[in-house]
Amino acid sequence: METVTTSEGPDLIRFEEVSKVYPLPAGDVVALDRVSLTVRNGEFIAIMGPSGSGKTTLLNLIGCLDVPTSGRLMISGRDVAELSDDELTYLRRDTIGFIFQQFNLIPLLSVLENVEYPLILKCKDRSACGLRPNEVLKAAGLDDERLYTNRPNELSGGQQQRVAIARALVNDPDLLLCDEPTGNLDQRTGQGIMELLSRMNREGKTIIMVTHDLGIAEYASRQVRIVDGRIQEDSG
Repeated sequence: METVTTSEGPDLIRFEEVSKVYPLPAGDVVALDRVSLTVRNGEFIAIMGPSGSGKTTLLNLIGCLDVPTSGRLMISGRDVAELSDDELTYLRRDTIGFIFQQFNLIPLLSVLENVEYPLILKCKDRSACGLRPNEVLKAAGLDDERLYTNRPNELSGGQQQRVAIARALVNDPDLLLCDEPTGNLDQRTGQGIMELLSRMNREGKTIIMVTHDLGIAEYASRQVRIVDGRIQEDSG
């Protein structure tokens, strides 16, 4: 297994005393409690911790799917609390790629159409996509173009995850957010996916990955452990 090491680069993400509190009738739930964390360009970080520790909340905040209750979250030098809904949408579209445990491919679309979709949202015209979807599918290890007309349910789990990775890469984001990317895969297939993500990191992508698997976490150059909404350990 190859452990990725990267040179230190400028800050991409900065949490400054960030808290996230969900008000409920039975009492407030503190998902994150005054978290401070800096992510530099080119890092590969594994976020670990028990269920309910705040890992997914942290990922949702970085992905601009949620906003902090208090504190300051900076992404690419911009305070997310000061961005409009449209600006947050553009930030997600152009800067962040999402890779999920459940793949989240659109079942009615073909492989190629699933990968084209984010690019069409950006370019507004399918003809403007060019060969970019084919290129990222090949970069993600799906070389057989005969599969590109298949629907997701006609692919293996590993193939579906490679399509999902290609979809995440098609707009050339700076950051990949991975939520248990090997959770639904067998060990051998999962290893192939992690080797692919490691290559993407060596090519310059910043990767933040949530995982429960210590073996998978070893692919990262930095490990951050969260317990009860607070950072307990940070190898960086």
